[in-house]
Amino acid sequence: MNIIEYAAKFNELKHFAPSEVAIKEMRMDHFEQGLKGEIKQIIAGYAYANFQEMYPRAVKVARIIDETEIENKEKGGPRKEISPGESNSQGIRNFRRSKFGIK
Repeated sequence: MNIIEYAAKFNELKHFAPSEVAIKEMRMDHFEQGLKGEIKQIIAGYAYANFQEMYPRAVKVARIIDETEIENKEKGGPRKEISPGESNSQGIRNFRRSKFGIK
């Protein structure tokens, strides 16, 4: 289910549990909990004033993730995910070497 379908279903189902989404923070929290992992990680890093601010951001993040996955597939390379706390030391080393002429 994509983010737009998820949001539509979320808004449809919220009518069956009004007490669960009565407060805007609760509504945003429940929406965030249902997002896919990578989207959830990015969305959770920001504070939103309301759902109307959070939703377009989630759509944009999902679109960018999808575009990145398509680009990586077209290039033929696997997508390497870096988990929080893990560093891309090889990439940093290569950057330093190219930037500063280090061999």
